[in-house]
Amino acid sequence: MLPVVSIVGRPNVGKSTLFNRLIGQRKAIVHDFSGVTRDRHYGQGFWNGINFDVIDTGGYMPDEDDVMLAGIREQVHIAIDESDAILFVVDTETGISDYDNYVAGILRQQDKPVLVVANKADNEERRWNTSEFYKFGYDEIFPVSSVNGSGTGELLDRLVEVLPEKDNLEEPEHPKLAIIGRPNVGKSSFVNALLDHERSIVTDIAGTTRDSINSILEFNNKKYTLVDTAGLRRRTKVKENIEFYSTVRTNKSIMQCDVAILIIDSERGFESQDIKVLTEAERFNKGIILVLNKWDLVEKETNTFKEYCNSIYARLRTMDYIPIVSISAKNKKRIYNVIELADRVIENRSRKITTSKLNDFVAQITKEKPLPFVKGYQLKINYATQVKNNPPVFAFFMNTPTELPVHYRRYIENQIRKHFDFEGVPITMVFKKK
Repeated sequence: MLPVVSIVGRPNVGKSTLFNRLIGQRKAIVHDFSGVTRDRHYGQGFWNGINFDVIDTGGYMPDEDDVMLAGIREQVHIAIDESDAILFVVDTETGISDYDNYVAGILRQQDKPVLVVANKADNEERRWNTSEFYKFGYDEIFPVSSVNGSGTGELLDRLVEVLPEKDNLEEPEHPKLAIIGRPNVGKSSFVNALLDHERSIVTDIAGTTRDSINSILEFNNKKYTLVDTAGLRRRTKVKENIEFYSTVRTNKSIMQCDVAILIIDSERGFESQDIKVLTEAERFNKGIILVLNKWDLVEKETNTFKEYCNSIYARLRTMDYIPIVSISAKNKKRIYNVIELADRVIENRSRKITTSKLNDFVAQITKEKPLPFVKGYQLKINYATQVKNNPPVFAFFMNTPTELPVHYRRYIENQIRKHFDFEGVPITMVFKKK
């Protein structure tokens, strides 16, 4: 476990800019108005040979009735509980506010190192003005400019001094499960139910999660990285820059995951945007699972689930290999079935078929359904081999691959799935001239 550093403070003081500076990349969304960072966001910093985790929190706004601000306040408390050291960020441009005093009062109750970071100290006058922050009662104030990096070296020197010594060895990679879907379908509720605590803010407001949030889940003596992504919207509805960045980040989460778990709202149904998301996951050869959330709210008869699935498969056509499971994140019904299914999909994605077994299989299926005749001669597959797994790629060598009809390619894929179990996994087939 690495030491954990949390960045806290009122909105719009530059916490996310500092976060990006500390981890050396643009990971947190940065904008000129408050409230952009809503959830805690994790990254890793490195200074003077020390690795440490960094948490970027939502802006701290005390005593507000707004449900979003209340959620942000709770996130800050959780971040403080998780931390070994705290960076309290204030704004030299605007000076001390009542909110700053409120946050300082909470931090003084913590038995943990707190470093006051006077941000936006971009010129000599502002650096002189940082002396007012000694009113908080801390011995050291660190004037910095997160934008251009001035002062961050001195801050990091002091930070690594106050951090406890922990094991800096990196943990092994865990399977990455990206939780994707349209806004307000219950992605964060699903993640929170799995983790049994509120890792992401959950409200009825669509688009609550804007950044991609990573968590570690332990289940059946295995560890998984859960990525709770921002809600995917139709392109025409992405009006804010923030929404655009979030959509880009969600697509990136799909690219980097092992299994994409698409959550849909059972009451709202399966929509064209869901098909686009699944197509994107298939294009990147990811394992895919479709989860029907809020199934407890659907009026059911004997064959309701089967009929619901059939209606989805009728629209998916060539993606009928995707498994479907119904859950209720709110009631925690069948939520761990999704993880067990993800395990099977990961296993299927890594499956390797021996060349001898694959060629025996090809001989059998071409005997049951002979290859067609084209221009007076019969097409023939001479040799087949699996050239890659995770994801699986198969190469077929034949006399005239360009003449092989689409329906026969589809037949081969269906038979591979039937015989070797590639449920939830896109298959790539390459046909080459011998």
